[in-house]
Amino acid sequence: MNPTVGDVVAVLDRLYDPAWAESWDAVGLVTGDPDQPVRRILFAVDPMRAVVDEAITGDFDLLVTHHPLLLRGVHSVAGTTPKGRVVRDLIKSNTALHVCHTNADNANPGVSDALAAVLGLRDTRPLKALPSDPMDKLVVFVPVEETQAMLDALAKAGAGRIGDYERAAWSGTGEGTFRPLEGANPTVGQVGDIEVVAENRLEMLVPRRNRRAVVEALKAAHSYEEPAFDIYELAVLPSERGGGRVGVLPEPMLLKDFARLVADNLPQTEHGVRVSGDPDRTIETVAVVGGAGDSEFDRVRAARVDAYVTADLRHHPATEARAYDEGPALIDVAHWASEWPWLRDAERLLLEGLADQGSTVDTHISTLRTDAWNLRL
Repeated sequence: MNPTVGDVVAVLDRLYDPAWAESWDAVGLVTGDPDQPVRRILFAVDPMRAVVDEAITGDFDLLVTHHPLLLRGVHSVAGTTPKGRVVRDLIKSNTALHVCHTNADNANPGVSDALAAVLGLRDTRPLKALPSDPMDKLVVFVPVEETQAMLDALAKAGAGRIGDYERAAWSGTGEGTFRPLEGANPTVGQVGDIEVVAENRLEMLVPRRNRRAVVEALKAAHSYEEPAFDIYELAVLPSERGGGRVGVLPEPMLLKDFARLVADNLPQTEHGVRVSGDPDRTIETVAVVGGAGDSEFDRVRAARVDAYVTADLRHHPATEARAYDEGPALIDVAHWASEWPWLRDAERLLLEGLADQGSTVDTHISTLRTDAWNLRL
């Protein structure tokens, strides 16, 4: 069964949540009807004219790109402008366009994971880790005999999920005591009498976005007129998502050999692979950033890596980063080449996600070289 554009976008949004995109970015569906069936999908780095023509002439229903077509605000998509003509042709041909940019950079796995993988890096971690999702700890006191029912209700509302485990909780037994006052309608005991009840203290983790739903479920499931509960906001820790990756080579190698490995495992461009550092320096730990990476030099230096692989390095940041041979060796590659490996990951993960819901599509990765430079003298 073929999915719709909306079905495909839903899977992509789970892989590359738009909420992970930088505030300045423009990600998501650019053209296309969510109800339109999708038979064929083309993946590419850039929504260039040549790539759009490839999608249209190849009868692809959806083009998924890394870079946005309309990154900056526009007030017109008239056919008198290059991008206007691209938008017009996409709409006329019923070709949908979807963008996964910095949300794919910050995903796990994301763009830099794919770059690290083709270079053979192991034990990778984010260079610029995003904070984990805000979490609460819920503590509720419940009669012992109601504990399992309460646990079920809270889990259904979104509490108690830890990694690949659900309904995770801790409980301990103690005594709860109270005296109902005039106007109360106690489940246990009588107005004016002191009551002592065997209760469990039940603790569960709750994503903060689910706080309201979990509290409502707690009150609905609890037998007490006034249930006692606490909510603690937990410290925010670094997550496994974020930009760039730091990893270790399977075996140390000389810089000149590592640079050759980089050149052999990335698509060839006129830009080539530029190297800064002693060719005979030993390389073991490596930082990578798919795309432009000279804004991350402080983090790279703090990570104390032997080499840094990225794109678009400028003269002054690069010379300062080398700090007279005290910093990491630098390997500068073409922007397009550094991000192209992600297309394979996106294709594979999308196909897996669609297969899980019983959908199948035909996919293709564009091999058109859309790096800006096409001649080097």
